[in-house]
Amino acid sequence: YGFINTCLKSLVVEKYGEETWEKLRLQAGVQDSFLTFEVYKDEITMQLVDKACKVLGVPADTVLREFGKYFFEFCKRSGYDHMLRTLGGNLYEFIENLDALHSYLSLSYQANIEVWFWFCLFFPQEMNAPSFRVEKNEDGSMHLHYYSDRRGLCHIVPGIISAAALDFFNIEISMKIVNQTEEEERTGKKEHTVFLVTQNPLFPCKERNEFSSSSRCLVDSEKQIENQLNKEDLEKAKNVNGDRGNSVCPVKKSHWKTLRGIITLGKGKLLRGFDPVYPKSLWIDTKTFCNGLPFHMVFDKELKVKQAGVSIQKIVPGLQTMGICLDQYFRIVHPEVPFTISSIQKFINSQFVFQTRREMMPESWKERPMLELRGQMMWMESLQCMLYLCSPLLRTLHELEERQMHIADIAPHDVTRDLILLNQQRLAEMELSNQLERKKEELRILSKHLEEEKKKTEALLYAMLPQHVANQLKEGKRVEAGEFKECTILFSDVVTFTNICAQCEPIQIVLMLNSMYLRFDRLTTVHDVYKVETIGDAYMVVGGVPVPVPTHAERVANFALGMIMAAKGVQNPVSGNPIQIRVGIHTGPVLAGVVGEKMPRYCLFGDTVNIASRMESHGVPSKIHLSSSAYQCLKYKNFEITERGEIEVKGKGKMHTYFLIRNKSATENEIMGRP
Repeated sequence: YGFINTCLKSLVVEKYGEETWEKLRLQAGVQDSFLTFEVYKDEITMQLVDKACKVLGVPADTVLREFGKYFFEFCKRSGYDHMLRTLGGNLYEFIENLDALHSYLSLSYQANIEVWFWFCLFFPQEMNAPSFRVEKNEDGSMHLHYYSDRRGLCHIVPGIISAAALDFFNIEISMKIVNQTEEEERTGKKEHTVFLVTQNPLFPCKERNEFSSSSRCLVDSEKQIENQLNKEDLEKAKNVNGDRGNSVCPVKKSHWKTLRGIITLGKGKLLRGFDPVYPKSLWIDTKTFCNGLPFHMVFDKELKVKQAGVSIQKIVPGLQTMGICLDQYFRIVHPEVPFTISSIQKFINSQFVFQTRREMMPESWKERPMLELRGQMMWMESLQCMLYLCSPLLRTLHELEERQMHIADIAPHDVTRDLILLNQQRLAEMELSNQLERKKEELRILSKHLEEEKKKTEALLYAMLPQHVANQLKEGKRVEAGEFKECTILFSDVVTFTNICAQCEPIQIVLMLNSMYLRFDRLTTVHDVYKVETIGDAYMVVGGVPVPVPTHAERVANFALGMIMAAKGVQNPVSGNPIQIRVGIHTGPVLAGVVGEKMPRYCLFGDTVNIASRMESHGVPSKIHLSSSAYQCLKYKNFEITERGEIEVKGKGKMHTYFLIRNKSATENEIMGRP
């Protein structure tokens, strides 16, 4: 399920950052997010782990161990903390009950899915759940047997188990692999890894002393109680126990047992461990037992059935013939072991799942899904038989109906009744949660697309208006006109443009102007000047507006030199030769502001605009015509400029003008913005 991939992403992001995750997922070729209850292919997880090793530059066993530790914390944060914490009172019991947790989670999620590694890791039903078996050693260490279909992933186990040991039991453990083999099972080869688990208490010095002293106090208090008990109390206890001797539950009359009896009678609790009391004979008749436990079976070493509950007899009539072999009617689904007493004894702490064999079922069952039973095995040494206490493995009312069974077929004391009803509600909640998660993911994708479209819209808006002006308009603010004391304005046009229009198709004119303007627009970005507008073949830019800069004249001058170079790459559709342009530049004050509401434009006003336009119209083809004020701004800026002299300018009279030739300190590539 997506839960595992989400955890892996969270680990990489938290420890190495978003950029590392992005690099890792792109190399693995997977999506950025995963739905918690969505089933994903195993290959996706394996690909992520493999790329993590390469990107982070660490061995696979280190990555898996770290992932195991992080996954434990991730599961706690995801709501599994309470469930895990109550599995056992010590590490041995905790590990011993992991297989039972697998079974519970499988039941909770409605499919024959498994928990990856030891809890919460779900995979599709064609995979088999890993299994754990733990053995105590005389020196206090343990051997942990780990069985899994997935090879090479056993290194996650030490990470998870060590994190659980430290968090739940305050012990630090070390785990090393002492044996690793492949074993043939009914479904193929299983990797069998044996870990040696050694543990050391992590009590701080002060806490350890307190623990030791509290233990001594407990022993001392027991002695004081024993000494304080008078003969009358002892005699009374003997009498009580004497009476019990006549009952079906006699108690051994040792001095300490008598003492325990007094403490139990007086305080209602024992200072030492609990010792169960067993009757001499079983006070329940066979019929009541088989009715009260309708789904149980007893079989011997040869798998011959000695006894069976009434409900299982009803479903599998063959069990009414005592002495038949159990493996003729059932197969073991979990754990994946051969159907022999020795294999069952090896995994006796695991929950066993049996499934009926279709060929042995009555005709009425042939078309139904096969019944599965889930329960525990108990070896009865005195009888040399195995007791299988089980319940039907049903998750929903639908599964109950498919097998044409009823709630009444399940014993009233069996919690399977409650699980079916509760799980029905849980499945509805999971479906709702899944739908919400899908909607959330759809909204995230839509939000991402919306953000992309917003950026496109803003880019288009910023192409029409200066950014700060556009932002003010978006916020509904009024944009006040601004006065700029000095800026440099440029005008350009195409020489003989009117003649070209008269001799060409309109589409050819459009293509020519588009080709030219694309080159000019790129140069505005290179030299950081503002494009005011284009009208026909006229192109207008300004430097120092809307953001005042002291280098406005140099920027516009370099832009103009780039225009002359760029125009050589645009073909005249009439002659086939490169087009020629005229460029005029003038420096002076302007007033700038937004005009209009429907299609607002950022316009410049003032005599400076008129003079710049006159410089262009009175210019020479393929030349950059400068006014005297523009010349004054550029003459000490490392530009080569020649004097044109006095010319008659329409509406302005005589004006002294100049031609800009080149920039002495910049190469052609620098002017054109090429690398």
